[in-house]
Amino acid sequence: MQLGAVTNPDAVPNGKPLDGVRILAAEQMQALPFATQLLARLGAEVVKVEHPVHGESGRGALPAMEDPEGRRVGATFLRNNLGKRSVGLDLKHERGRELFLELAGRFDVVAENFKAGTMERLGLGHQAMLERHPSLIYASVSGFGNLGDSPYRSWPAYAMVPEAMSGLYEYMRKGDEPPRINPAGALGDISTALFSVIGIQAALRHRDRTGVGQYVDVAMLDSMIAMSDIVTNFWSMGLRDDPELIMTGFRAADGWFAVQVGREHQFAALAELVGEPGWVQDPRFATRRGWVDHLEEVIRPAVERWAARRSRLEACSEFGAAGLAAGPCHTAEEVIADEHVARRNMLVEVPRTDGVAEPVLVPGNPVKMSAVAEGPETRVPWVGEHTDDVLRTELGLGDEELVALRGDGVIS
Repeated sequence: MQLGAVTNPDAVPNGKPLDGVRILAAEQMQALPFATQLLARLGAEVVKVEHPVHGESGRGALPAMEDPEGRRVGATFLRNNLGKRSVGLDLKHERGRELFLELAGRFDVVAENFKAGTMERLGLGHQAMLERHPSLIYASVSGFGNLGDSPYRSWPAYAMVPEAMSGLYEYMRKGDEPPRINPAGALGDISTALFSVIGIQAALRHRDRTGVGQYVDVAMLDSMIAMSDIVTNFWSMGLRDDPELIMTGFRAADGWFAVQVGREHQFAALAELVGEPGWVQDPRFATRRGWVDHLEEVIRPAVERWAARRSRLEACSEFGAAGLAAGPCHTAEEVIADEHVARRNMLVEVPRTDGVAEPVLVPGNPVKMSAVAEGPETRVPWVGEHTDDVLRTELGLGDEELVALRGDGVIS
């Protein structure tokens, strides 16, 4: 899908579900920016507040491209900021904080994802905001939350930290091998973003009924504990070893495919499919534990002998026809070329501004709605690109004041 394109154009007159919702976001990196990008895709107006000179930290990530002025625009920023406007505002400057407080009253939601306590120290925390703007929704995203008293509250946190602390890494680790960090991209960020979207929309719905604003506090560790639910749930039910199911990858003629077999009728279907119907009566496989115990010495060789004559897609198609869940392990290049991805508009092509012909690919919107058009997507903003427009429109500032603020380093 290209920038500016629209799918389901017949639904354009219906508008989008969050049309009219306005979000002021002091955000960085991914956990909150992914959330506000999704809200923007659903119709919300998002104004991003970032440092007036170098912008938020996601712009400094690698790999990167250059913006029209030769400044770095990192991959993390490019993935998470479509459809937003940027205001360059120094929140460490007293006048910058005053402007942020004034702007907050023009928006439905103020959202931030600094380390816990940072906004309070700046005088921009939820209590100060809600006292001044009682109907405001104030949303915080942090590693360990602001409400309550986490022993880790002061710790900085990238996605890997709550992923590790959720038990996921130890659950997946084998023997003495080191843990595999970030096994699913920034799962700690994306899961937190999704729970933030739910919390913000729920708070908006609550305000619709009551007229009352509130504080939405989402911790990355909480989100990861929810995402890695089986870690604690299985342990509580007595499982102290590997799960009693076949969940692994098998090699086909052209690479690997993933399979899950967790029920007796599925095991019988697997045995029949790969030409080993006798497994059903074999005492070694009388229990699910037996499947796990004999996976490497018996089951894997048989499945891979069968799959050696088939491509991954052929093997998975036959598994599916037998009622078994299987999927090919794709490379990045194969994901990009996949017909499903194209038909569902799950990659957005963002043209580069530094002379490189190949576009940057950004995941599309996973939320498909029959009565809502998808798109148009607009490019990420450059640092402070919309500062003057927002401050003029929202606060009525004139040319002289904007020049003075710029001269003092308050805005870009």
